[in-house]
Amino acid sequence: MIKEMHQLSNTDQIIRGNKGVLSAAATGLTDFILQTGADADRIFHTSGINTQLLESPTLSLQLPTYCRVLEHAAVQSGCDNFGLLYGQQFQPKALGLIGYIALCSPTLEYALKNMVNHFHLHQKDTLTRLVELPDCWRLDYQIQHGAILSRRQDAELTLGMFMNVIRSVLGSHYSPREIHFEHTRPLFCQDHSKLFNAPVFFDQPYNSILISKADTHIKMPSSDPMLLTVMQNTLHLLNTASSSEQNLADQVRAAIQLALSHGEPCLDHISHDLHMSSACLTRRLKALGTTFSSLVDLVRCELAEHYIKQGHISISEMALLLGYSEVSAFSRAFKRWFNITPRQWRH
Repeated sequence: MIKEMHQLSNTDQIIRGNKGVLSAAATGLTDFILQTGADADRIFHTSGINTQLLESPTLSLQLPTYCRVLEHAAVQSGCDNFGLLYGQQFQPKALGLIGYIALCSPTLEYALKNMVNHFHLHQKDTLTRLVELPDCWRLDYQIQHGAILSRRQDAELTLGMFMNVIRSVLGSHYSPREIHFEHTRPLFCQDHSKLFNAPVFFDQPYNSILISKADTHIKMPSSDPMLLTVMQNTLHLLNTASSSEQNLADQVRAAIQLALSHGEPCLDHISHDLHMSSACLTRRLKALGTTFSSLVDLVRCELAEHYIKQGHISISEMALLLGYSEVSAFSRAFKRWFNITPRQWRH
């Protein structure tokens, strides 16, 4: 308990200094990269990571940089399921503040609720929520930072982290109802079903774990009411210190990426989601030197470059993922961006 209280005493400094995600999320990253046979120093250099920030779990990384290093590690190690496998080694305490507040909770249900309610202190620009369904809970996770388009490795890693908290109570072989991922089915997807011991679905709205309500009534083995109360009271007082620094353009980029799965992004719908009129959003974007259509085009271009490198995603699938109703429209846009057609790129 002394260790936990010492960590809590640093909470104010942690929250106020959090640039995006606490370095606790990168616990053991260097060693895991080396286990894959890759060059950790090279990966950190190409990702723009200051390795000194990895030395303490209370330091923090820019969220785009964190996601980028995971994607680079997957490519340079040749381990396509890097995030999935890396997430398996996370013990709840390695998550720092978020892990401890879960372990101190009275039941698994309250542990999940406490993690969700305080996750923004661990990681910014991220959606976490616990959705109540008739006979199960759905734990949703999704990065909502407009500058982060490639985030598959982070999603698989983070659901692995959450599963380790659940399995600390229900056993190492516990099977949730379902696992959902927002990204397209990867090449070696059989590993996902094996490691999560559950049906896994891709191209879903969110990254999610579905768990039976009956299973969440189990008491947490490390429940500590006194420490939990102290942590909750302190976090409540410091909550205002955690403010999002995401600018409007990034918010719009994030909204555009989510909307693409439903077709052409609509200015009226996205401005409504951002609680402003379309005229107001247009005016504010103009003040930033951009337009809604320019951001749509930019997001599509960046995603196209990411998808074209995934050999198992067909060109027609790419067109749908980018919100195009016709492959020909996607091909014309691709040639405008890269001076080459998607088929020529592939060949």
